[in-house]
Amino acid sequence: ADKVEVFTHSWKEDEEHLRWESDGASGYTIDEVEGQRRGSRIVVHLKEEHEEFAKTHRVRGIVERYSNFVGFPVNLNDERVNTVEALWLRPKKEVTDEQYKEFYQFTAHAMDDPRYTMHFSADAPLAINALLFVPEENAERMGLGAQPPGVALYCRKVLIDAQPEGLLPEWLRFVKGVVDSEDLPLNISRESMQDTALVRKLSEVITKRFIKFLAKQAEDSPEDYKKFYERFNRFLKEGIVASPAHQELLAGLLRFESSMTDPGELSSFDGYLDRMNEGQEEIYFLVGSSREALERGPYFEGFRDRGLEVAFFTEAVDDYVLEGLREYKGKKLIAANRSGIELEDLPQEGEEDSLDEKETEGVISWLNSSLEGRVAQVEAGKRLVNHPMVALLPEDAPNAQMRAMMEAMGQEAPEAKAKLEVNPRHPLIRQLASIREERGELASKVADQLTNHALLAAGMEVNTADMAEEMAALIGDLLE
Repeated sequence: ADKVEVFTHSWKEDEEHLRWESDGASGYTIDEVEGQRRGSRIVVHLKEEHEEFAKTHRVRGIVERYSNFVGFPVNLNDERVNTVEALWLRPKKEVTDEQYKEFYQFTAHAMDDPRYTMHFSADAPLAINALLFVPEENAERMGLGAQPPGVALYCRKVLIDAQPEGLLPEWLRFVKGVVDSEDLPLNISRESMQDTALVRKLSEVITKRFIKFLAKQAEDSPEDYKKFYERFNRFLKEGIVASPAHQELLAGLLRFESSMTDPGELSSFDGYLDRMNEGQEEIYFLVGSSREALERGPYFEGFRDRGLEVAFFTEAVDDYVLEGLREYKGKKLIAANRSGIELEDLPQEGEEDSLDEKETEGVISWLNSSLEGRVAQVEAGKRLVNHPMVALLPEDAPNAQMRAMMEAMGQEAPEAKAKLEVNPRHPLIRQLASIREERGELASKVADQLTNHALLAAGMEVNTADMAEEMAALIGDLLE
């Protein structure tokens, strides 16, 4: 503006009629101007290059953005602009579902209905009034890219920031709504928000309340929560990795199929703990492409036959998430494809046909020599039932997904060699033991192929071109 004038007159009739004027550079003047009505009138003399601020649509947009919820009417050309009520300040029992829906659609610029609505007020440790919504659908899942923050920050119904970066953690960007705190100063800037202890405390309180709200929804209506989880679980998993302070609370919201549930039925870690065998101290899990593939794979059968539950995770990010989670309520999370897991002895069918101790030692010694350099160690094990061999990752080695991520980031993944566990009861291993001395070359080729398949199942790197050539050569030898 070139200058600003403020005309004012007291409610007392005999008081002065005043005009305050300033150009913002040379100070201000105050003088008397007769004929003023009670109240104040502000006149802004715009510069020519900013004439757009005199246009009706521009003024309307500013009022709707920053003053839409103030408690007194704002009129523009004799028409009230701020017609939406600040529902977050009203008691929950006075607000209808239809009002919540209209408010959500207005603030989120949405056409759908809210899936969940969380309305709460608190006086301690901060004065907070919040009205938060979960949309029906996940926009990022629909290919719209990462969404900006969706919860606006207000102070006494005056907008501070429509998309505050520091108000909620980034993984809660799917949440829409309003947070109002009268403890915030009205002049807080966007730049200072992330460095303000008050905003950090506000974020912590709201985040914990929202996580507990989701847990209550999951308990009260599992089927509705299942639909939410199908659409929004990526955000919860992102939170486990990005927010260590909220890991355990978020882990309680995870859902998965399990060897103790029917196909399609989801369980939680709390459900797993309730079903744990007496004395069991670990939560076992597997990550793979599908439940069927995991149940048919070599890692599950030993746990199945011992009645040990295994949680099945089937999304690409799950490996990374569970690697960071480590434990839940004091119980360690252990991948069932890792070495170092001690399983109790269990009598199995075909035990009488198993290699005896001397034969087992002989074939294990030969395999260690034949596969030297490819694997860390070969030993006989008791976890396998229907498979001849399995590759187990060292306890402290990064899994296949972690290695791929490190390489994509230009970091060199530490070298990790798997340990092979052999099933001395399996016909292939018994036949391998019987031919290794008389037909050593053929036995070595068979051992290489068994090893290749075991390493592939473990997600370890295998030269598939060499593997195909070796398989062709092996088949050729067998057909001679």
